[in-house]
Amino acid sequence: MDGLQCIAIVSTIIGRMDTGLKGRLAIVAGSSSGIGKATALALAAEGANLALCARRQAELDQVAAEARSRFGVETFTQGFDVGDPAAVFAFVTSAQAKFGRVDVCVPNAGGPPAKPFLDTTLEDWERTWHLNLRSAIVFSQAVLPHMQKQHWGRIITLTSYTVKQPVPELVLSNTIRAGVMGLVRSLAGQFGRDGITVNNVGPGFTSTDRSRNLLETRAKNRNVSYEQVLGDLEREIPIGRMATPEEVAATIVWLASESAASITGQTILVDGGSYKGL
Repeated sequence: MDGLQCIAIVSTIIGRMDTGLKGRLAIVAGSSSGIGKATALALAAEGANLALCARRQAELDQVAAEARSRFGVETFTQGFDVGDPAAVFAFVTSAQAKFGRVDVCVPNAGGPPAKPFLDTTLEDWERTWHLNLRSAIVFSQAVLPHMQKQHWGRIITLTSYTVKQPVPELVLSNTIRAGVMGLVRSLAGQFGRDGITVNNVGPGFTSTDRSRNLLETRAKNRNVSYEQVLGDLEREIPIGRMATPEEVAATIVWLASESAASITGQTILVDGGSYKGL
């Protein structure tokens, strides 16, 4: 089953309920590919207009064009690095000026490199903090005043199941992404009375270029084939396969919907049952 078929099925299932997203504005970062792209298209399928950002402008524009042609929504795109706070604030300001509202924000950024702890550098840690935690802080600071005025909003961060179950070679991600959970819990407690929910989605291994790169690194480090590490991984996942980006996107759409108004401060794992804790 390809990505478009998955989105169609997800849209059919979610379409049986009123998500309340039609005409709202959804900001999706890192939306030129992978989970970010799937999330943008899934929100567009619910009638949400899109403000999309990523470093690759050309790919971003292609996603926006697909959303407009398939779902008839309005779009706004801007290419920049979410590690740049000034660029994030300028983007949110421009999106709000264009659409007159900010309803949903999905701070999303690529994951840090896979390295053993003693191979990491201070530059690695600084970059990971900027990309995977500070960007979520800055996006939240930028969108919350607009959401407060509307007395409605959804912030849905994207991390990894490593916030619950660390992966040995992902020490950068294990450490920095856990801070996002603290942010989510803190904001949920402070802004719930403003009609704003704040949640986190933690995908496990998902069928994206990111996962392939991680498995290629694992295969190289173990001096075995990619196929072997992929097979070993799939045997460890209770459902026997990696998740699709569209399955992760469906969870984000649900958390953004009216139906999830009482869900806040939570981390929802989309990991095929990989997390072994209670």
